[in-house]
Amino acid sequence: MFRWGLVVFGLMLIATLVAVAVAYSSLPSLNELKSSPNGQMIRVHAADGSVIVSLGPSYGQWLPYGKIPETMKETMVSVEDKRFRYHPGVDPIGIARSFYVRFTSGHFKQGGSTITQQLARNVFLTNNKSWTRKIREQILALAIERKFTKDAILELYLNKVYFGGGAYGIDAASRKFFGHSATTLSQGEAAVIAGLVKAPSNYSPSADRAAAVARAKVVLGVMREQGKLSSADLEATNPDAIQFAAEPKQNSVRYFTDWALPQLDTLIDETTQPIDVWTTLDIGMQGAATQSIAQNTPAGTQGALVSLDRDGAVRAMVGGRDYVSSIYNRSTQAVRQPGSAFKLFVYLAGIESGLTPESQVVDEPVTINGWTPRNNSRRYSGTITLRTAFAYSINTIAAKIGQQVGTTTIADMARRFGITTPVNTHPSMVLGTSDVRLIDMTRAFASVGANGIAVAPYGITKVTSADGEVLYQHQADASHVLVAPQVAAQMIDLLQTAVSTGTARAAQIGRPVAGKTGTTSSNKDGWFLGFSSGITTGVWMGRDDSRTVPGLQGGTAPARAFAQYMKVAVAKRPVEQFQTAVKLPETQLEPDQEAYFGNTTDGQFVDENGMPIDPPTDPNTDVTTSRIDPSEVDPGAAPPREQRRDRIGDLVESITGRRPDARNDPRNDPRADPRDERYDPRYDPRDPRYIDPRAQDPRARRRRDEPPPPPGY
Repeated sequence: MFRWGLVVFGLMLIATLVAVAVAYSSLPSLNELKSSPNGQMIRVHAADGSVIVSLGPSYGQWLPYGKIPETMKETMVSVEDKRFRYHPGVDPIGIARSFYVRFTSGHFKQGGSTITQQLARNVFLTNNKSWTRKIREQILALAIERKFTKDAILELYLNKVYFGGGAYGIDAASRKFFGHSATTLSQGEAAVIAGLVKAPSNYSPSADRAAAVARAKVVLGVMREQGKLSSADLEATNPDAIQFAAEPKQNSVRYFTDWALPQLDTLIDETTQPIDVWTTLDIGMQGAATQSIAQNTPAGTQGALVSLDRDGAVRAMVGGRDYVSSIYNRSTQAVRQPGSAFKLFVYLAGIESGLTPESQVVDEPVTINGWTPRNNSRRYSGTITLRTAFAYSINTIAAKIGQQVGTTTIADMARRFGITTPVNTHPSMVLGTSDVRLIDMTRAFASVGANGIAVAPYGITKVTSADGEVLYQHQADASHVLVAPQVAAQMIDLLQTAVSTGTARAAQIGRPVAGKTGTTSSNKDGWFLGFSSGITTGVWMGRDDSRTVPGLQGGTAPARAFAQYMKVAVAKRPVEQFQTAVKLPETQLEPDQEAYFGNTTDGQFVDENGMPIDPPTDPNTDVTTSRIDPSEVDPGAAPPREQRRDRIGDLVESITGRRPDARNDPRNDPRADPRDERYDPRYDPRDPRYIDPRAQDPRARRRRDEPPPPPGY
């Protein structure tokens, strides 16, 4: 066994020497290593060509060995490889210590890599943890030690190692974290930089200042143990007093770049050379979007906005109120219930099955598999048109459409229009109980606005190399038809009505707009999605913890944010009329509760199967059950007559620009109310025999306080 052991050892030694010789012959020269890039530089351009952000490694000056402060050299060697001057590239003692710790603790707590091995890994290999990579790393380290001197190796290491925040090399790190060149590093600053090598993302001062200072103290303690630092020097060095450079302020543009740039992995193969990325982002529209979210989002809540051009180009994207405090992109990552906004797919499925905006439907009590939806008009309106049902978001009609066409068909319609999250098929799904993403909902509305042609959001138009070579060019695809043009046109007709007279009146901008609001249980989410002049915009507001936001409804803050942004977004675009002119619904119906009531927390809770359950006593209690959109629930009794009169006045004023005289309006006469004992059909404007006396005799309003009977009676 001893002889066989010697034979195996000899063969392994010969193989190692051969491998080292081969690696040695393939190593580049010192000058070549100095000029090789550490990573890929990316410049991101807005739609107008201006550079909005530069990403990738940041470089400082290359510091020759003689210009690197001795403090920095000693600190790095002490903490990373104290036997650097004595081993041949691989440290047997360090490897033995690493294995000892592994067997005594059950896992690796200490690495045995030397500075030379780290240099080999950073320059020639990857960081994947495997035995083959470790063996290659050791062979390269032995070859590097034969090729270069210790001083040259340390120079390469200090100028090429990654210190976090995109900084490669001590000069780049010093300028980024301290605001000055590495030639003037203090002992405390050198300790901070040396401490970053172990875990740049964990100890980076820009990410966690306290962690960086604590790690620097550990580094200084190691130097004191090794005798590289006296007790007096240790006491004089105070990492807590280090002045860190202020981080440049990030803005909402980073929400867009964080979403768009990961797509480069599938668009191009170039991963090392510098590239320029040309995007769809409009700087002016992005600024308007950021301002509208900041100014309209209720206190203590978050807001998000996505705006698409007619071909799917993302012109603005805001994922939260402040990128610095939260990089979570609520426009592309958050999944929330859409409430009434989901009725887009319900009515699309209904229209595709043969319904039209003028179809007569009956608003009446309905029960489906034990689930009974209610209306927030506090009554049932009988026979109405589909246009009226959509404008005032009548729940019973949505439930009937779901029963007629099937909830599976509606779910398929949602997926057809780009909803990527799971969609349940319970009866209550017609009221928007499935979680969706804002960008997916915005895409769906954009596809309707494009007359049923699929619209796919994109952010990158082309990618070029440093010398101008085009590596990628976006190609638009308008060949995917989702629904017939006449179906989309009828849906646009309904969406116009919702903005003109229904729940979304706050979204009016002085030109044709089509859109829909959405509000979820206990006012946890508010949505508005709509389009005008080729721009489709979706807005969401709510709390990240899904707690109640008093007064939040789709027709309030989200609709106002939409209007404020869209007035800027379409200002330079010509006014575009839709294929169908907006038609008004029956005026005797009351606008839905979402448009008029400030608090709709008395909604109906349902379980995962859509069955009614008792609500929690604490409105802020988080529950795991779904809930019907409170903008579409029936609280019970009818509102006082004064409220109804005021709402009718608001409605007529929004349509005609004039407010009816409350005293002389025949609709306010008690004899025109069928529920009043004095009811007389001659005074009822809904009676087909009724003729408004003011239309016959303009002086009637001036002669009498109440209208006379119609002529012929």
